Amino acid sequence: MTPDSVVQIVRDTLMTAFWLAAPLLAIGFIAGIVVSLVQIATSMQDTAFNTVPRLIAFLAAILLLLPWMLQRTMSYAAMLFGDLGRYAR
Repeated sequence: MTPDSVVQIVRDTLMTAFWLAAPLLAIGFIAGIVVSLVQIATSMQDTAFNTVPRLIAFLAAILLLLPWMLQRTMSYAAMLFGDLGRYAR
């Protein structure tokens, strides 16, 4: 196994992790901005009002994106294990 192939495997792993986390992080960011704007507009500074909508947004996003995330993870694992013989040399 050459150093170039190790770098490629690590790069592919990090990119897969990035693409799996990016939609959830974006939804959390957008939900946080919307909740903050509502708090500013209503002058309500309750911590539960800040946390609960973001948790609900994350839960909804995970439920909606879970099939896509699992498919992406399984395809990466299949690609990695499919090339296992090439890495052993």
